Formats: sequence, structure tokens, C-alpha cells
Amino acid sequence: MIKLTIPGEPVAKGRPRVTRYGTYTPEKTKNYETLVKELYFMEHGQTLLEGELSIDIKAYFRIPKSAAKTKKLHMASGKIRPTKRPDWDNVGKTVTDALNGVAYEDDSQIVSATVEKYYSNEPRTEIKIGRID
Repeated sequence: MIKLTIPGEPVAKGRPRVTRYGTYTPEKTKNYETLVKELYFMEHGQTLLEGELSIDIKAYFRIPKSAAKTKKLHMASGKIRPTKRPDWDNVGKTVTDALNGVAYEDDSQIVSATVEKYYSNEPRTEIKIGRID
């Protein structure tokens, strides 16, 4: 089982932009994917997982400063969870695309995935990847 924590606000996969010069990925998405790759290499080196994989992604978003005190407590305890953007699938896509060719040869190896959204005073993305035996 490989565990990885990405500090900072989770980033959703941005839609590709098409111009007359070609298609490009938004800068914010590229920067986040690069951060994920670099942190993976720092913690796990060249470890490439093989076979069928499962991935568990927990995205922790910053608690809004404008929220009432009681609401903030409920957000921090997990009683209130984010129903705002970004969508869970776009958060998962950013992570799985970033780890393509880094943690596994291809994200088609992922046969089971969970993406959950929470609030926290410490925004981050926690990732667990493991082989399915």
C-alpha cells in the first residue's frame, strides 16, 4: 500500500482549452499534477505498481471563513461535507492522471476507486493506492 499526502487545496482537472495553435491543459492543473508527481518521487522513488489496483482519494477543502462558528465545528468534524465545486470525479481525474506512468504504468490498472470530499483547517489530498490480490 502506497500513501501520499499532497498539501494545499485540492485541484480539479481543468477542461482542455482549444485554440488555433492547438489544445492545452490549464496552468493550474499542470502545476498541481507536477506537484503530485514530485511528491510521489520524493517519497516513493521509482516504485511502479503492477496488476489490478485500487485507489482511495480524500480531498480536504478549506473551511470557509464566512461560515458561522457552529457550522465550522460541524464542517471540521465531518458532519457537514462539501457539496460545492470541484466535482469529485474531476479531483480524482487530476490525481490519477498525475500518477500515470509514475505510480503505475497506466490508470487503466485501477479497477476500484473511491473519492471523498471533506472540510478541514488543513486543506490537502490524501491518496492510498494498493494492489488487489
